[in-house]
Amino acid sequence: MPTQAESDVFLVLKRSFQRGIPTGRKIASKAVAEAIAGHEHDAAWIKQNFSILVEQVQLDAYEKYLEFEKQVGAAALAEAFLPQLGEEATAIDAIRIIGANFYGLDKFFLGLTQGRRVRAGKAFELLIHEVFVLLQYPFTSQAVINGQPDFILPSVEHYYRNPMDAIIFTVKRTLRERWRQIVTEGTRGLGFFLATIDEGIAQRDLNDMLASRIYLVVPSRIKTECYQNATNVISFEHFFQFFLDPAMERWRAAGVI
Repeated sequence: MPTQAESDVFLVLKRSFQRGIPTGRKIASKAVAEAIAGHEHDAAWIKQNFSILVEQVQLDAYEKYLEFEKQVGAAALAEAFLPQLGEEATAIDAIRIIGANFYGLDKFFLGLTQGRRVRAGKAFELLIHEVFVLLQYPFTSQAVINGQPDFILPSVEHYYRNPMDAIIFTVKRTLRERWRQIVTEGTRGLGFFLATIDEGIAQRDLNDMLASRIYLVVPSRIKTECYQNATNVISFEHFFQFFLDPAMERWRAAGVI
């Protein structure tokens, strides 16, 4: 069991790290801005290249997070241990203090590892959010309906007025069996779209999703390499061209947006 001293060191490390690390939204926004530099006002280009952008921004956002993690983590370690060492401390003194706080450090680094997984999944959702905003698609995020999908287009109000004319769009970086938890969220909508970059979805799950009227939206590379014959798996470009943009025209014509 960690001693009180180790627990105190862990709290210093945790608070220092949380104080210094940028939010996931800030990191994702920066990655998106860099990926579309020079095309910020070219909606057609963004939509035509969205699959590439998704995969590129995922990697860039993760690399940026690791850079910040290293810098902020080093500062947190300095804040936690330098006051204990003093100017006359030797390397042996440093090793002894670090060793005496082994479990506090172990807990801190375990938290960093778990945080990376959460941030990796959140970065995908933030990327979609940033691009929806950039392309001026109207949506309500995280609305509680029959479940809590990430996005309802054009709005949750329109969903309640005319659920069959709304698009439900949820983002899951990887699926496993979790897709079954959100099936009911889209049963009343125009279409339920589940965006993912998961390349290992089993055929039986694809069949079950098809039966539940769920479209998987993936980068074009993943569609070609992993799900070429799956009729309910479409690329992001296909989603924009044949589902979202036609719906936008219909909503405008009806005065919904």
